Amino acid sequence: MLITSVENERIKKYIKLKQKKYRDKYNEFIVEGYHLIIEAYKRGIIEELIVEENEALPIEAPTIYVTYDLIEKISDTKTPPKVLGLCRKVDYQDTLGEKVLLLDGLQDPGNIGTIIRSAVAFKTDTIVFGKSTVDLYNPKVLRSTQGMMFHINILFRDIEDCIEELKVRGIPVYGTKVTHGKNVKELSTKDKQRYALVVGNEGNGVRAEIADLCDDNLYINMNEKVESLNVAVATSILLYELGDI
Repeated sequence: MLITSVENERIKKYIKLKQKKYRDKYNEFIVEGYHLIIEAYKRGIIEELIVEENEALPIEAPTIYVTYDLIEKISDTKTPPKVLGLCRKVDYQDTLGEKVLLLDGLQDPGNIGTIIRSAVAFKTDTIVFGKSTVDLYNPKVLRSTQGMMFHINILFRDIEDCIEELKVRGIPVYGTKVTHGKNVKELSTKDKQRYALVVGNEGNGVRAEIADLCDDNLYINMNEKVESLNVAVATSILLYELGDI
């Protein structure tokens, strides 16, 4: 089947999926490019391939052929790839692990992508997206994760409720501050076996009401000339130290 018209109902739906309200309504999202399609295929969530006419992918899935003009309308990028994939949202396990990262109000898609990749690299069990954090299925977030969102458990829950559950289980909850608290390098091997780390909004940090629930704060010792680090960089360093790789 080759679709050439933007008035086609399938095409209209694909375009709508750029918006969160429609991703939530249909429980679907679009991935762009061969790498993300392969990662989504491994996860078993590809529903349809959306491919420019005369292109091919070595994947067994229903395939819709379209003109490149339509791919440009469906895509979120200025120079789209010739292959896209319609996916159903990932069915993550609704359980907190013992090495947990909680995201409180982060908004930059690039930061989210870097953090997810670092969490996978340094063996975090679960990432929790707080209610005010940017949507995981935002196209820019999807691209920046480089497919690593398919390799870690991700939950969408209230941060306060998660902290309460973690404390009942005896897992220490660490906030993040530039100074004060514990130098992350001074944590013992035992401290790194079970932990929860809360990181906050790029401009405002962790909300005060969340910070008050934390057992302690972690900081990274650094040159005094540097006031602070980008949240993705700081989180990656902390996860590396906590991961005890």
